[in-house]
Amino acid sequence: MGQSEDRSEIAFFDVETTVPTRPGQGFTIIEFGAILVCPRKLEELESYSTLVRPAHLSLISSLSVRCNGITRDAVISAPSFLEIADRVYDILQGRIWAGHNIIKFDCARIRDAFADIGRPAPEPKGMIDSLALLTQRFGRRAGDMKMATLATYFGLGQQTHRSLDDVRMNLEVLKYCATVLFLESSLPNVLTTNSWVSPNAITRSRSNWKSSPEAAGTNRNTSSSNLSSGNAITSSSKDQGEAIDMAEPSSTSRPETFNMTQLRHEIPAECHQPNVSMEEKSISESSEIPSSTAVYEGCDSSTVFLGPDAVFIPSISASLVPLYRGTQRIKLLHKDIALQLCCHHLKVRFGINARFTDNAGRPRLNFVVDVPQSLSRVLDSCDDIARKFYLDCGGNSDWRPLVTRKDGYVNYPTVRLHILTAVCGQIAIYATEIYQKECSGSVQRRAFSKFDASELMSLFPKGTFVDAFFSLESYDYQQSAGLRLVAKKLIIHS
Repeated sequence: MGQSEDRSEIAFFDVETTVPTRPGQGFTIIEFGAILVCPRKLEELESYSTLVRPAHLSLISSLSVRCNGITRDAVISAPSFLEIADRVYDILQGRIWAGHNIIKFDCARIRDAFADIGRPAPEPKGMIDSLALLTQRFGRRAGDMKMATLATYFGLGQQTHRSLDDVRMNLEVLKYCATVLFLESSLPNVLTTNSWVSPNAITRSRSNWKSSPEAAGTNRNTSSSNLSSGNAITSSSKDQGEAIDMAEPSSTSRPETFNMTQLRHEIPAECHQPNVSMEEKSISESSEIPSSTAVYEGCDSSTVFLGPDAVFIPSISASLVPLYRGTQRIKLLHKDIALQLCCHHLKVRFGINARFTDNAGRPRLNFVVDVPQSLSRVLDSCDDIARKFYLDCGGNSDWRPLVTRKDGYVNYPTVRLHILTAVCGQIAIYATEIYQKECSGSVQRRAFSKFDASELMSLFPKGTFVDAFFSLESYDYQQSAGLRLVAKKLIIHS
């Protein structure tokens, strides 16, 4: 993989790692695989794969072997990362990076590995994360969006969990998804019908169309150095973390076309702007925006969140948008733009309660806040519009009010805010961006190295004030339908 003048190839890559078995222990790369792909023809130009010997063989535990099949004996004669660093740098530097869940996992492992040997890490000129992209563009029709599930959906065989195999499978999945989206956009009235379906209904395989529960979700040997397009190797324990918490539906509808030029905009802003101080500055500034309107600096910096005073009730409407294979879900619009709201200084009435868990045994991440009358008025209107539209579409489940008004609290309406998660092995990543605002006014993003319900619970005690940026998502599960509020960003006031 020699240097290219314009370095226009897309570098699809994947790493296999050890699995941490004790607190404070990180991931260590034990396999790297990549292919260079022509962006015009999507053909494989070159490939490279190698096992990597960790500093200590004891890092490869039995749990690690169960994840990817790479044993201590397999890597004992493999090169160290220091020995392959030049090759890895040449492959990745200045190219568009692509892979499945690379933003949260693989990219971080590459940077850590270069930091460990005291060398600067390569930098991409663009990024394509197929997990975020396909979850947003392809929807949940293929289930939990793990690579193995996507491969089963398209009949591509089983995932081997070896780097180069997974890279090639990733590319094939993208081709299949792009083809389906192209066909659907060509004949939208034929391939998409007006049938209602719960946004939580997901497909396990082509032959299994069962819906998942409301809170389902969060749950070999290779040559040491190959330069041929026929080599195969895989992904790591990260693959356990590709599932986005299915307790909440996706907040973004599928667009009509699969535009490769727009892929870079589908990933979180911090991946393009590694300068944390700049990110904190933008968040600090946005947190001071009046409640009438605000801009969410997240996955799409153009996403506008309206304060309740900026919402014109007669301009709210409901429509059906494609979900998967001829099914649709309700989406609320404001002046023909997806309605998303923000509200400052919401007071926490009930924090996160660990008694209620999802199917994986983890606490359901939601908390209750008091809402001002201005926001309550908007949410009540949204609820009425969505409920009427739901009934007109033939829905027959009991509609649950979005705003709760219990006896004795008539003048104190409350709503529940849901926090999204993504899971990587034993580590959970909170997909909702969580920030903390100090008394000085500075705002910093909270970093979570693992799923720790007690830590998260401690952030939202009763009486805490939060600024919330959220979307309104419809659901229909076990004869119970309604709207839920999905937090995209939360700013906690110290």
